[in-house]
Amino acid sequence: MIRRFGQAPLPGVKYTRRPGVYCLLPQDGALLLTHQAEPWPEYQLPGGGIDAGEHPIAALHREVHEETGWLISTPKLVGAFRRFTFMPEYELWAEKLCTIYIARPIRPVAAPTEPGHTACWMSIADAADFLGNSGDRHFAGLLLNGRI
Repeated sequence: MIRRFGQAPLPGVKYTRRPGVYCLLPQDGALLLTHQAEPWPEYQLPGGGIDAGEHPIAALHREVHEETGWLISTPKLVGAFRRFTFMPEYELWAEKLCTIYIARPIRPVAAPTEPGHTACWMSIADAADFLGNSGDRHFAGLLLNGRI
């Protein structure tokens, strides 16, 4: 069973399952994050949905590049969680299945191409407090406490 973070599913709401991949990118005591401006401003682990037929690792590389402009290497699976949320950009109630990896940030090669996203660095301790959802905060906390 995959641990749930955030609100419980609402009665009578039909949720669409949305598998996605997200990445902890530590370097020198900080995490490379993305700041998404819309639909509300929040810091997030870089990542997103897996396209139909796409391998999760390919999706991870693509999503990190789109949201941060960085290349990464040596992704390693560290866990997963699910959360139930409304995604206004898709007008969709989603059960997000979030698979979390840790990888090495190599270098920036471009500006983020995902509209409204900005790459930023934040201390791991601050990320464990300020990331936009409790699942992301949980995994940043595990990293902070040496459990990843």
